[in-house]
Amino acid sequence: MKVSDILRVKGTALFTVHPESAIAAAVQTMADHDIGSLVVMEHGDLVGMLTFREVIKRISGNEGALGPARVRSVMDDHPLTCTPNTEVNEVRRMMLEKHTRYLPVLDGKTLIGVISFYDVAKAVLDAQSFENKMLKAYIRDWPVEDEAESSQPTL
Repeated sequence: MKVSDILRVKGTALFTVHPESAIAAAVQTMADHDIGSLVVMEHGDLVGMLTFREVIKRISGNEGALGPARVRSVMDDHPLTCTPNTEVNEVRRMMLEKHTRYLPVLDGKTLIGVISFYDVAKAVLDAQSFENKMLKAYIRDWPVEDEAESSQPTL
């Protein structure tokens, strides 16, 4: 299974923010859309990723307040990315190794989506459930041997 398969099911809705936007506005966008990340875009290019992790670090380091900071000052400016052709097992490895919950999906320099740890886990579970169902159906429909044939020695 590839990242493109996840995007096909999930859809490609994207929420972006400019690096000079106020963090408070970005947090409001995340809350309004019930999302955990925003892709930071400037001049049509991906320049960073803002997730709830960076927001919490800002709040923690600023006496519990967001303050007037801009997205650029807290964003991850070197986010891990993948392509539509990246295998899901590779994505799982990358996410686990780097403790990353969100991956922008790039086709060349074009942003085509974002996948989350949740999206990957759901896709893997759905694939395993389908495979399990198919195996159970196969076993249930297993042809029964004729008793006379099964008692004959095989030459």
